Amino acid sequence: MVATVKVWDPLVRVFHWGLVACFAVAWISADTWEDMHEVSGYIAAALIAFRLLWGLIGPRYARFTQFLRRPTEVVAYLSDILKGRERRYIGHNPAGAAMILVLLLFMTGTALTGWLYTTSMFWGSDWVEEMHEFLANSLLVLVGLHVAGVVLASIRHQESLVRAMVSGRKRRPAGNDVN
Repeated sequence: MVATVKVWDPLVRVFHWGLVACFAVAWISADTWEDMHEVSGYIAAALIAFRLLWGLIGPRYARFTQFLRRPTEVVAYLSDILKGRERRYIGHNPAGAAMILVLLLFMTGTALTGWLYTTSMFWGSDWVEEMHEFLANSLLVLVGLHVAGVVLASIRHQESLVRAMVSGRKRRPAGNDVN
């Protein structure tokens, strides 16, 4: 039996999988079920607002101060990935943390432009609609990169990050792992 530690609390995990579900529903319903599309966008916006608050007051691994890194650290970590010598992080690694930030920004922009499009001031505005679609399409690419990073880290560190995001637990730190 492998010894584990609690990393991601239930609220972080509900946020993560809830946002995944909202994005999938919004994407699928975009041109077909307008009400479902809007509701999933509003739920996504509420989830993001919660996550921003939880990133300030939540437990250790939920806090932005625990996992956000300077750009130089992210670049160094990406370089280490290319060299096959990246360290294992108990929380989010620098590349994962940067991806979280980018995903939150793009998802916020998508929700904001979606809402703007429903207002009388921007109803029918081409630039708002185009920006909304650009952000949503960009999110597809970002999600693909995120999933690829999760798969790579899972293989390299021999632990399922998907299982960890379901259970909240990861293998205990050892050697030169970053706690």
